[in-house]
Amino acid sequence: MSDPKLFSKPITVEIGGESRAVATVQEASELLSSTDWPDAGPLHRDALGTCMKVLDGHRSTVEAEEAFTQAAREAGLLRP
Repeated sequence: MSDPKLFSKPITVEIGGESRAVATVQEASELLSSTDWPDAGPLHRDALGTCMKVLDGHRSTVEAEEAFTQAAREAGLLRP
């Protein structure tokens, strides 16, 4: 059985001039919580809240993956 907190595929973001592949809800949560994240807009807050709920067992990993992707897009960090 696979780790339920593992994204279906890594999400690549560019932050601080470096590309980073985010593969788990834990990694996404840490990045969203860091001071490196440039934009704390509404999608950022939603993504962080969703990640925390997944880590607590109250939401699905799929929801966190989608929320993180949207937050990265909102902040201009998402890379192909």
